[in-house]
Amino acid sequence: MKARSLSKKTLEKMISEEKFNLGSVRSTEKVAKETKEVDANDYANSLAKHIDYAKALKIEEARLTTRIRKVQIIREKLKKRIIGNL
Repeated sequence: MKARSLSKKTLEKMISEEKFNLGSVRSTEKVAKETKEVDANDYANSLAKHIDYAKALKIEEARLTTRIRKVQIIREKLKKRIIGNL
């Protein structure tokens, strides 16, 4: 990326835009009054449930993968049997 030099006018315009944007930022005290506090325990329980569900899905995936592998082996044997009978 090539560096560009800024003119004085462009730089002043950028600074004034940033000042305007900073002026629209609300104070932290106002934001703190408007926010609703939630117990961290609720989030911890929810996270624990999500982790347990992910573990259960991993176990289910392993079971299904084993089942698919068995079906593929049987299918290959059947294919060889069909070709052998031709």
